[in-house]
Amino acid sequence: MDERPVSEAGGGSAVRPMLATDREGFVARHELWDDAKHAAAAQLRRVVDELGVERVRIGFADQHGVVHGKTVTREALPAALRSGITAPSSLLLKDTAGRTVAPVFSADPGLGVEGFAGIGDVVLVPDPTTFRVLPWSRDTGWLLSDVHFPDGRPVPFCTRSLLRGELGRLAATGLELTVGVELEFHVFGEPGPDGVPVPLSTGGQLLHEEGLDRHDELVRTLHRGLTDLDLPVRTLELEFGPSQFEITMAARAAHLAADDVVLARAAIRQLCLRSGLRATFMSRPAGSASASTGWHLHQSLRDGTGRAVMDAPGELLSSTGRHWLGGLLRHAAAGAVFCTPTVNGYKRYLPHSLAPDRVGWGIDNRAAMIRVLPARDEGGARLENRAGEPAANPYLYIAAQVAAGRDGVANAVDPGEPLDAPYTAPVAALPRSLGEALDALAADPVFERAWGSEVVAWFTAIKRAEFDRYLAHVSDWEQREYFGLL
Repeated sequence: MDERPVSEAGGGSAVRPMLATDREGFVARHELWDDAKHAAAAQLRRVVDELGVERVRIGFADQHGVVHGKTVTREALPAALRSGITAPSSLLLKDTAGRTVAPVFSADPGLGVEGFAGIGDVVLVPDPTTFRVLPWSRDTGWLLSDVHFPDGRPVPFCTRSLLRGELGRLAATGLELTVGVELEFHVFGEPGPDGVPVPLSTGGQLLHEEGLDRHDELVRTLHRGLTDLDLPVRTLELEFGPSQFEITMAARAAHLAADDVVLARAAIRQLCLRSGLRATFMSRPAGSASASTGWHLHQSLRDGTGRAVMDAPGELLSSTGRHWLGGLLRHAAAGAVFCTPTVNGYKRYLPHSLAPDRVGWGIDNRAAMIRVLPARDEGGARLENRAGEPAANPYLYIAAQVAAGRDGVANAVDPGEPLDAPYTAPVAALPRSLGEALDALAADPVFERAWGSEVVAWFTAIKRAEFDRYLAHVSDWEQREYFGLL
């Protein structure tokens, strides 16, 4: 029986109910699926057959949280489910311009991990539990994957797997993380003659009902599309700045919330494009005036029985909650690389902007980096990290929170007192640039201890290459400032 990945084996058999032979191949040989995934694969095939799905996009979220992959035909799908599909390993080594940052054609690319020399293949192993039919392309399915080497080893730079590993270490301490997502973004019309995208709305219209009503067709399109994808959308809102919108999604298990963000961002961009609009999760695009977008990540902890463990009678937070908070603050500078991974995102850290500019916490205070929300009737106490940008890789952002929080709990880190005036408090500033954040990461070993030095060195190399290109670029500001004067 041919067990090669589909890109090597060619077409597969016609879509049909799952047979015993489907438990053979790369996936079965390396025991990569549990019974739940095998059951989901059987259900997937029934849906494909019943709905007449002709193609399935199989992809993975790269280091930037951007999905790459291939579209397989209906006939090739069974083989892809059995044995995955192959892709060039260099996809995991590229910066945001698509430039490979490691010398992959040398004998040793210097990554500390075997399997990347010569741009050999990696195998994308679909996760059947992520299957969706795309509402804007009804005969097209969608699957997220995990990344393995051809010998079955997990690729350590697969960020989806990295998050699950971090959550597994948290579970070993008896804790589970629940995450709620507030994701802001901009939507523009087609660019004008000057090349700048045209805003859909003016600024200063926070939660304005009639302002949102003017974009009712967009709201309807996004609501239908996102809910048809079974995403747990709670609200669609008009935000403060020009062309600025926000969605919030119901809190759920951290690994599911991360998958939700990957799918939601792709869906919003593709739905808007089909409506003649441009959506972007870039934090501070041209045309956004004074308002940057952020990603506010709500987090709470539960034990194995589902009991909220950040709560304590008569206290704002339990000792576990305080120490988790302490870990987030202690490692905030190094963690900025993961929650704000782009050059542009650091232009959001401004005083009096509803974005934080320094490391501290406050009680229901939106100026603080960490906003602590007390337990209420509808739920237990939770922390809201307001430092993230919406372009962040969700797996790395959440995994970094877990690594920092775990360290805080393990070492009983005291978060100090809450800040009443976070923008003027005498506390450490957040990094002012991606370069400063990378320096902070190099000085803080917590993420190396959690994920291994190879992972941190890999991500650092990619982001250093990106930052170096930014420093070498002559900007419009420099041209305007100096050309006529000097």
